[in-house]
Amino acid sequence: MHNYQDFIFTSWDGTRYRYTGAAPFAVNPPPTCPPTHIQAANSAPFALCDEGFYLDNIMEKLKRSKVAHWADKLAVESEPNLTTAQLMLYNHDLKPVEPERRQWGAWNFVGFWVADSFNINTWMISSANIVDGLSWWQSWICVWLGYSIAACFVCMTGRIGATYHISFPVVNRSSFGIWGALWPVFNRAAMASIWYGVQAWIGGTCVSLMIRAIWNNWRNADPATGGGGIKNGIPDSGTNTVAFVSFLFFWLGSLPFIYPPVHKIRHLFTVKAFFVPVAGIAFFIWAVVRAKGLGPIVHQSGTARGSELGWLMVKGIMSAIANFATLIVNDPDFARFAKKPSNAFLPQLLTIPIGFAVTSFIGIIVSSSSTVIFGKAIWNPLDLLEQFLNEGGSAQRFGVFVIAAAFTLAQLGTNIAANSISAGTDMTALAPRWISIRRGGYICALVGLVMCPWNLLSTTNNFTTYLSAYSVFLSSIAGVMICDYYIVRKGYLQIKDLYSGKKTGPYYYTLGFHWRGYAAYIAGILINVVGFAGAIGRDVPIGAQRIYDLNFFAGFGVASITYWALCKISPVPATSDVWMEVGDEITEISVAYQDSDDADRYDEEVMHGGSGKAAEELAHSKAF
Repeated sequence: MHNYQDFIFTSWDGTRYRYTGAAPFAVNPPPTCPPTHIQAANSAPFALCDEGFYLDNIMEKLKRSKVAHWADKLAVESEPNLTTAQLMLYNHDLKPVEPERRQWGAWNFVGFWVADSFNINTWMISSANIVDGLSWWQSWICVWLGYSIAACFVCMTGRIGATYHISFPVVNRSSFGIWGALWPVFNRAAMASIWYGVQAWIGGTCVSLMIRAIWNNWRNADPATGGGGIKNGIPDSGTNTVAFVSFLFFWLGSLPFIYPPVHKIRHLFTVKAFFVPVAGIAFFIWAVVRAKGLGPIVHQSGTARGSELGWLMVKGIMSAIANFATLIVNDPDFARFAKKPSNAFLPQLLTIPIGFAVTSFIGIIVSSSSTVIFGKAIWNPLDLLEQFLNEGGSAQRFGVFVIAAAFTLAQLGTNIAANSISAGTDMTALAPRWISIRRGGYICALVGLVMCPWNLLSTTNNFTTYLSAYSVFLSSIAGVMICDYYIVRKGYLQIKDLYSGKKTGPYYYTLGFHWRGYAAYIAGILINVVGFAGAIGRDVPIGAQRIYDLNFFAGFGVASITYWALCKISPVPATSDVWMEVGDEITEISVAYQDSDDADRYDEEVMHGGSGKAAEELAHSKAF
């Protein structure tokens, strides 16, 4: 059976005719007789067709059919009969997590953060403090303070997800607007994709050490010594063949781990939490033994003095917080799978500073031991492992292989948790018809491959500058997000309206954008702009440099204060006068997309202070 509408027929004598009827009709088989016969049978009008219309019409229909065919093939499974705009509001990956998918208990969060803390990036941050001039204990104080502060921020954003079981893209709709939330989501997705490449490059270095522990010629050839190795076939790239191929091995090996759904990937973190800390402690003991005990290590003094010392410690604290910038804003993506809010709160508050402090202590001591063993500070623990490999026999080669394998697993888990899942979740809000969390994770991996991450890790200065710039944008988002939930709304969210594109909805604001949120976000960025210019080599006033040294606090503080002030001057709807979290009352959401749905209209009196009848009834019901 063939359906026709506005199409061309060719009669038996070669004459072309165009069907001009309003409705499609069906014939079987396709018409080969004079179309007038079909017209009589179907009461369908035909007109003589000119050649130009015929060619244009055929090509357009072929083009349209191919595009539609591949678009349908690439589309993800979704609720039928919804437009792309509607899917951007509500789809499987964005909807509140159902009770059966809330499988993360307290120990899952403990395992998650223990596993996440043991990664090379954490070691490099603490070790960079030593290279900059701090002593081991000064660097460790910075670590404790930085990660303790970061844990507080994580718990604040995570509570939103754990209470309402919604992800970062949905949480931001209350503070940036239904459509305005897309920019922070894009911002965070881009940052996570870049960070994926950085972590994957570090993972590639681990793979390189594993291969070299087996095959010693797996190293970059040195033309000056002629001591073997592999010739660099990409000399103008900023890296070498061995490093790039190792990076590619890690990148390819990571792809299968992006595939499982988020609520099942917790098993990877459990395995990592047991295996990686043991290897890290073994590396710590090995370095201490090579340095002939802790004494020579801990008796080394820092080189910084006076105000330089104070600002270096501030920089060390901010580096630790910057390391958590993406995790601070995207913790709802994981916390939403908590069985109950308490399962996420205390485990994160305690495990983050303890886990990262222990890991950093190992990194600090190992980095400090390099000065005793080799006479120079080696800020990258993988470079220290390579030094051990250069001097060792078969036993040391085996030790390097095991430790490098553990670090490879550490980088894999960190990349999945902090980057691919985060970016994937964000991309489902940006293009839900074609992108799921899984596909978004693979797009994130592709961006990480093509962005040349080795350039960001060439020196400690490049590395810490990137971390600082990374947190400037996300700190403003976090400031608006936390102020909106805890101070302006006092924990009260109308979940159904977060998924509604109605112009009468309380989170639609102006054309779907919340101008107060954007004004605060821009203010939080502007406070750091001049200092950032100084960080990349421009001459700027010392005051701007000091503000930038406090970049996360500056961005977060200015954004949150600005947002609070604007909401005081021009109040927003859907707030409460008293603390009122109603996450436990979430029911199955059936999103309304039309303004005519009276059941979804909101009570203005309730929205502007929570003192209306609906708020009183809600407070009364919660009291009992």
